[in-house]
This record gives sequence, C-alpha cells and structure tokens, in this order.
Amino acid sequence: MVEESRPAFAAERRERILELVRTNGSMSLRDIAAKVRASEVTVRRDVRAMEAEGLLDRRRGGAALPGRIGHEQSYTGKSSQCAAEKAAIAATAARLVRPGDAVTIGPGSTAEAFARALLGHGDLTVVTNSLRVADVLAGAAGVEVVMTGGTLHAPMRALVGAAAEASLTGLRVNRAFLSGNGVSADRGLSTPNPAVAGLDRALAACAEEIIVLADHTKVGADTMVPTVAPEEIAHLVTDSNADPEVLMTLEETGALVHVAVVADERGQ
Repeated sequence: MVEESRPAFAAERRERILELVRTNGSMSLRDIAAKVRASEVTVRRDVRAMEAEGLLDRRRGGAALPGRIGHEQSYTGKSSQCAAEKAAIAATAARLVRPGDAVTIGPGSTAEAFARALLGHGDLTVVTNSLRVADVLAGAAGVEVVMTGGTLHAPMRALVGAAAEASLTGLRVNRAFLSGNGVSADRGLSTPNPAVAGLDRALAACAEEIIVLADHTKVGADTMVPTVAPEEIAHLVTDSNADPEVLMTLEETGALVHVAVVADERGQ
C-alpha cells in the first residue's frame, strides 16, 4: 500500500508544479517548494524529471515552460507576482535617489512599484517611456515627468520604437532604473521583446550609472534579447529569496548587490 501511494503522490505534486509554472510563466524552486509543501531537493528532482519529458525547462534556481526565453507575459499577469518583494525592492532602490537627481525609469511592474516609492521625493526629474510610471508620478509634488514619444507597446504599457529612442538622444541623467525579465552574470539584463530592449538600451545610455531592479524569479534567468551588459550594472536591487550563489556571480562582475527584506520577514 505504501509503495503504491508514493507514485500517485509524486504525480499529483508534479501536476501541481506544472499548473504553477503555467500560471506564472516561470518560478524559483524555493517558491514552488513552498506552494507544494515539499523540499527544494524533491522539487528539483521533479523538475528534472519533467524536463526529461519535455514539460518544463530548468532555469538556474527555477523552472519555466519550454520556449519561455522569448515569451512576454502580460502586464496584469506580472503585476500580481511577487508584489511584496517588488514593494521591498522599490523602497530599497528609492534610497539610491538623491535630491536634484534626473533619472530614467523603464517599464514593468517593478518599475511601477519603484515610482510609488518615489512619491514624497521632491526636486526630481524622471524620464520614462512607461505609461504606468508616468501616471503614478503625475501628481507628485516636486517631480517633473518627461515622457518619450513613440509607439505604444500594449503588453508593457510602454512607448517604444525609433521615435522613442530618438527622443532620448543627447539626454544625460544621473541614474537609470531598469527591471527587464532576467539578469545573469553571463548576459546581464535581458528582455523577451526586441522593441522593449531597444528602449531599455536607450534609457541606460543616458545614465551615469545603471541600477537593475529584479525580484528573485528574475535573478539568474536569461531571456531572448540582452539590454545591459553585466559589467555595466552598477547596482542590483533584489529580495532575500534570490539565490545567494547567483548573487555572488553578479557581484563578481562588479555590481553592488542590495538585498531588500520583505515586510513579513521582519515580523510586520
């Protein structure tokens, strides 16, 4: 009886893992383990077996659906993921902003959380191609918002294209804050969409230093189009669930890593 129940339990657990990854696009092993109430060792074994069956792709410290390296998830889908982690990252990153700064902010749900963390920061100029970032900061006292032109890329709620890139030519700002979809020591920051990648590069090119905002599901992940080389990342702001070994490899490229503590981890 005991031996017969084990395969059934494993099959049920793997079905749940596949359901989670299908819903989220990609997930860390740690998050999967918490959801299915199993050890990371067990989940790693499950993911390895599912990869052999062609159901999943293994990523460093996580799993994704096959072919997800070029997949761009909807903004709504991303906004609901890792909300607490993104808020903690945003609060930590906001401490890197100085009065009188001019900054660029890219698109994405983490960037939108960062914009909220800037409310109350006066004497600040923000250049962005993100409709969500601009909307958050539209009524902020002491914050001047400058938007690029361009064509609307609906999945990201962002302006992209040649006109958007041209509008950034010749600008100089103190810092660029970018999120993207993956960051690794091998390829740096990356995103699945070439048009978004072009704007991320243009936003980065304006800045004296580049700051990457990435929750733990993005740390160690690679997506299709590289945007910022590893050695060009001055700061990486992530959360405490990020793989420490991957963070070490990023530090070796020269990035200063800031680990944000999520509110419930402080007992709040």
